[in-house]
Amino acid sequence: MASSKLQLPVDDSVLLLVTHSNLSTFAADIRVSQQPTVEALKDKLWRKTGTAVASMRLQLRDDTGAKVADLDDDAAPLAAYGPYNGYRIHVLDLDPSSLTSGGWLEDTSLVDKYKMSDEAYDKLHTNFRKFKEKMAPKNSTSEDKEVGDRCEVEPGAKRGTVKFVGRAEALGRGFWVGVQYDEPLGKHDGMVKGIRFFECPQGHGAIVRPEKVKVGGYPERDPFEEDEIYAGKPRRSTALPTGWLNPGLLVGGCSLNVLHTLSVAMLMSSALYLTVYHPMDGWLL
Repeated sequence: MASSKLQLPVDDSVLLLVTHSNLSTFAADIRVSQQPTVEALKDKLWRKTGTAVASMRLQLRDDTGAKVADLDDDAAPLAAYGPYNGYRIHVLDLDPSSLTSGGWLEDTSLVDKYKMSDEAYDKLHTNFRKFKEKMAPKNSTSEDKEVGDRCEVEPGAKRGTVKFVGRAEALGRGFWVGVQYDEPLGKHDGMVKGIRFFECPQGHGAIVRPEKVKVGGYPERDPFEEDEIYAGKPRRSTALPTGWLNPGLLVGGCSLNVLHTLSVAMLMSSALYLTVYHPMDGWLL
């Protein structure tokens, strides 16, 4: 019985680089079959380069850029010129009034641009700048902030004093608030980009948007105050379990171990009272 064999078509396509006489920065790789005619290739290149078929002349160049042949027979197939992978099809645009002439498609400095001044932009009935101001949070205004107000700045709940409220064009449009932090959590001493907005110790100054600042009764934090202790609340008492301390030498009725423990505890928090029980010394306050 005769056996049948599947015949697969032979791939005769080549990968070519396309360049253009009027576009120095243009380059594109295309894979084309060698069977279509030169005219069909021009029609394909017109869609990529914008040069009309009637005004187009093609050159086949090798991978070094040297000309191999002029593709001057529109009816001939591409295979007649023997292209190889990596060869170049160079498009010559013969139309002096072509869209690609003059270099303005690549050099944007040759294109006239419309520029609107800030004053004219602000006079528009609506624009993106006004939209942003309208959509800004209500607490972003600076009307409720005055120099001297105590404040807290986010993120981080950093506390300080308002030292400046106003516009700072060097930093950006709109209002800004200058703050002197109680602690060295800032970036400067009130001078930014060579402009003095306020004075404060170095490393304590910051200038932020109003929405980052909350004013109110924010006293300076006590660096030794525990988070659990607030004004008007009783101080916390901590009891240590029986037998936690080993008996030691007695000095004035207290063991050295107990004295050492109390010293460490008092250094950790000046607002902490310890109630300690020792099997030999009894309750020590």
